[in-house]
Amino acid sequence: MKAVVLAAGEGTRMRPLTATVPKPMLPVADRPLVAHTVDAAIDAGVDEFVLVVGYESEAVVEYFGDSRRGVPINYATQTERAGTAHAVSTAREFLDGPFAVLNGDNLYDAAAIDRLLDSGPAIGAIEVANPSNYGVLETAGGSVESIVEKPAKPPTNLANAGAYVFPAEAAGWLEVPESERGEHEITDVLAKTVDEHDVTPVVMDRWMDVGRPWELLEANEWRLGEQERRLEGEVSDDAKITGDVVVEEGATVESGVVIEGPATIRSGASVGPNAYVRGATLIDEGASVGHAVEVKNSVLMAGATVGHLSYVGDSVLGRNVNFGAGTTVANLRHDDESVEFTVKGKRVSTGRRKFGVVLADGVKTGINTSLYPGVKLSPNTTTNPGEVVERDR
Repeated sequence: MKAVVLAAGEGTRMRPLTATVPKPMLPVADRPLVAHTVDAAIDAGVDEFVLVVGYESEAVVEYFGDSRRGVPINYATQTERAGTAHAVSTAREFLDGPFAVLNGDNLYDAAAIDRLLDSGPAIGAIEVANPSNYGVLETAGGSVESIVEKPAKPPTNLANAGAYVFPAEAAGWLEVPESERGEHEITDVLAKTVDEHDVTPVVMDRWMDVGRPWELLEANEWRLGEQERRLEGEVSDDAKITGDVVVEEGATVESGVVIEGPATIRSGASVGPNAYVRGATLIDEGASVGHAVEVKNSVLMAGATVGHLSYVGDSVLGRNVNFGAGTTVANLRHDDESVEFTVKGKRVSTGRRKFGVVLADGVKTGINTSLYPGVKLSPNTTTNPGEVVERDR
């Protein structure tokens, strides 16, 4: 079966991280977010992919090339953001049989993708506590009858997880009218499929829409928590490694370092000496954690450098961020309320009692900079030595 994987979005809710990187290419454990979806589909038996790309498409194409693990990959370009059905329609020339549609910015439990492909036509669903906030599946006799958007009286607690298997003829149903939102909705294609076929709801044990920076932390907490201990890099004899820690070949862990898993230290990265890494932490390729630095439950993207005597907690540092010595991230409000963060111009709750900062690519801090909880800094922002940063820039 072929799978269409949607990876064209700009990811504005993930700003500032997506100012220079498409959201599906943000790192989750040892690979980009979208690669988790592609790999799960390969394990489930997909034998050809169409990746729908758009914003910063070069990053996706460069990473995957023309195949993944021997499975061919084609590309379709969505030049206009006009809804999910529109995105899938750009891949129509490659569709000649039943096909799956998966979101490149979602995480799925792999077993559910396997069940989804075996059950087609089918739709992935997740049980939720507050179904009124979602598109909800109405079912009867083990089949889907309709999807009701944000119903006041939900017919079930099954929310649409945005994973589908369509019959071959659905490729001809992709030209749907604009919705009230001004988009061409894939749910209209599903409605036609429901009219013509029995559509099976496939309940997923776990699913996640990775849309905002704190959800990138959560995605890493999930995937890092699934890995098995593997020490292939250069680890000093007096470093202390506990739990499920991966140190990739080409990574260096120096003297006096303590790492408490789950954590991944990727190839070319270095930690120490005398550093402390704990929680679900990703130190990506070429990143550096210096002397007497503590990093807790954070993501350091490729090339990020945290200078000595610094603290990073519950934060996301973009590519080539550089912390001057003594930079400290605050990750807890004094009133113990959830930390807030600016999403599309509005301050919203992260739902997390502890949340630090989100720094875009190329940010540089002066020595002894202090960063308040929930602060975000735009690409290439700099701070002065000793500065206290309370607001976004």
